[in-house]
Amino acid sequence: MASKRPNNTHALHLLTADGSEPDLQARWPAPFAGVDEAGRGCLAGPVVAGACILPAEHTIQGLTDSKKLSEAQREALYPLIRQQAVAWGVGVVWPGEIDRINILQATFAAMHRAVAVLRVPPVFLAIDGNQRLPVELAGTMAQTTVIKGDLKIPAISAASILAKTFRDRLMTALHRRYPDYGFAKHKGYGTQEHIAAIAEHGPSRMHRLTFAKVRPEQPQSVVTEQGSLW
Repeated sequence: MASKRPNNTHALHLLTADGSEPDLQARWPAPFAGVDEAGRGCLAGPVVAGACILPAEHTIQGLTDSKKLSEAQREALYPLIRQQAVAWGVGVVWPGEIDRINILQATFAAMHRAVAVLRVPPVFLAIDGNQRLPVELAGTMAQTTVIKGDLKIPAISAASILAKTFRDRLMTALHRRYPDYGFAKHKGYGTQEHIAAIAEHGPSRMHRLTFAKVRPEQPQSVVTEQGSLW
């Protein structure tokens, strides 16, 4: 007789009776991994995901959404997370693959890769946002999503910081190879400076060619003769 497929649906009750947020983690299986991504909206560079299992007791202060931290704060937290985490991992999907499978599927792939390299396999995933991993990647792994999870769940905050810091370091390294685009400054986001550089130099191998602000505009065909009505 085939074994029963685990139930991987977990409903979240956003408020308790007194109007406060419950401790979501208290009902989750352990060990669980927080998962988040960085660079999804960029015009250049990879999309990077982080996955992190934190111990029940840790001494890491200041965990929050990586975008709310300065670069110096993220750099200070990065080694602390890696030292105290039960397990941590990052997954990377480069522009060529992003163009081939689209950015949403690339984000899922990066998350899957980050989880796959965890030295301690999790039994549950807590993913920032509102989109779960598709079954072809998650399999029977139980998972849930948490809106603004990087502000609420320390393991997701840690994953966010891992992904953002790892990606920023990559973009700084890529700046040395592609100095015309200013990657070290804007990290591949669509700033006016970056868009102007693409217009002047054309896209590099690190640009996502399927993104509208990177893809060259197709010249409109000019009608030289009036077509016959008959």
